[in-house]
Amino acid sequence: MAKLTAASVEKWKATDKRQEVPDDRTPGLYLIVQPTGRKAWAVRYRAGTKHRRMRLGGYPALSLSEARRRAREVQAEAEAGGDPAGDRERAKAEEAERQASERDKIATLVEGYYRRHLSKLKSGEAARAQFRRHVLPQWGERDVHEITKRDVIELLDGIADSGRAVTANRVRAYLSAFFAWCVDRDVIASNPVRGVRPATKETARDRVLSDDEIRWLWRATRDVGFPFGPLARLLLLTGQRLREVAELPEAELDGDLWHLPKARAKNGQANDVPLSSLAREVLADVPRIGDAGLIFTTTGDTPVSGFTKARDRIWRHMERIATEERGEPVDNPHWSLHDLRRTAETTMARLGVSQQVIDRVTNHASGQHRMARIYNRHDYLDEKRHAVEALARFVTDLTEGTAPNVVRLAEGA
Repeated sequence: MAKLTAASVEKWKATDKRQEVPDDRTPGLYLIVQPTGRKAWAVRYRAGTKHRRMRLGGYPALSLSEARRRAREVQAEAEAGGDPAGDRERAKAEEAERQASERDKIATLVEGYYRRHLSKLKSGEAARAQFRRHVLPQWGERDVHEITKRDVIELLDGIADSGRAVTANRVRAYLSAFFAWCVDRDVIASNPVRGVRPATKETARDRVLSDDEIRWLWRATRDVGFPFGPLARLLLLTGQRLREVAELPEAELDGDLWHLPKARAKNGQANDVPLSSLAREVLADVPRIGDAGLIFTTTGDTPVSGFTKARDRIWRHMERIATEERGEPVDNPHWSLHDLRRTAETTMARLGVSQQVIDRVTNHASGQHRMARIYNRHDYLDEKRHAVEALARFVTDLTEGTAPNVVRLAEGA
């Protein structure tokens, strides 16, 4: 048995074989010296009828004096009927089991899915919000291997039965992509969403904001501010296409008229867009930046972009306003800034504006017969002015709480 000292431990030389050097002062304690030169401490003890060995720590992190103290503690615990090494092994096994369990929880995997995939997508935040609202409260603590096709159907049925069938469709799509990601990473063998049908059949491109949503939008755009707040307001008040509004230059504005040239019009047809007094107020409040003459720009050189993120930002404010109003959370409905054009068209129709005039306001070529466009040179400017003013009054009355009913225009407008 070697007489170990702080100096001898430090100077002990490695050989081509693993060495175990017992301590003469502390029974069971010994120094391990690897052929690589690495050193560590371990202690032997008896637990009942079993001979046990326990690693105490590496040297020099654990000094000789500290190793002796720990070895005595282990011996004392063993003499009292304990088994420190066995306790450590059980604790390690339990921790490994806990980590394995946490690793495969839906909540853990969804967070990893967001970090590695969703965060890189334009729609990532919207998807994450749906997971947090509809999936994690039900499945967050469940093991992903437990989720079956029936679980998916029951989850989606619950959403659809609450009157949110379209939301159920969105959640189904998000879940399908999430479980496909899990399959690709060899977490699960198959996608439980496979074969699950959508809760409802959706008609493409038919989204129109409700009166409540228009009201929430108007308040939200005030909170969002420039540039996307006034941009969204002008989309609703004019019914023009998103790019046409977003890339609007000062040069196209002339008093209460916006002259949209055919070079910028999506359908290649020029259009004179009357601006209601409310639309002109919106434009007057927009700060002018740079020398390029663009209305909606943050750089002064290029028009704004990032419309999906802008829509999501507006929705977050709408959601807060709606929740305060209703006293409970509301769903994040599927709509885009482009849907404000359709909302304007639909609202004008509700107000009694003829389809012929609506088509002229929105420059909707498909609504104008080719021969009629050639021979009917009437520009409908007065009718278009009445239409956009009626739309502006409706929005004002709605957002100020003074519009209990829709007031229709006189026939022919």
